[in-house]
Amino acid sequence: MSLGVIRDYRDLLVWRAAVDFAVECESVARLLPPSAAHVANQIRRSSLSVSANIAEGNGRFSRADYLRHLSIANASLRETESHLYFIRRVFGETDALKRALELALQTVRLLAGLVRSLRGKGRVG
Repeated sequence: MSLGVIRDYRDLLVWRAAVDFAVECESVARLLPPSAAHVANQIRRSSLSVSANIAEGNGRFSRADYLRHLSIANASLRETESHLYFIRRVFGETDALKRALELALQTVRLLAGLVRSLRGKGRVG
């Protein structure tokens, strides 16, 4: 990939960060006790939704559709973040949990930047 050239969603830093976030959330889920299986499943589902919606939005033909999917990605990100804070309060902080929360913040910032960029652009790339 050339610097600055976006061929598809895999070239987006925000998509890469979202995948890293989902991988770290999987690490968190695996550390939870069996009694927290419902929460583990929720963070798996919602964290995977972030990168999936970024990819799906990038594949849409209109900027409005792209922005709608980015909004859904943001909502899934915030949902997952909320689950992570719950886990921290109930089970305590782990390195994986701390890293997941850091990646959430990074992804939020990158997602906001992409949304700002799309709102200021004439066409979706």
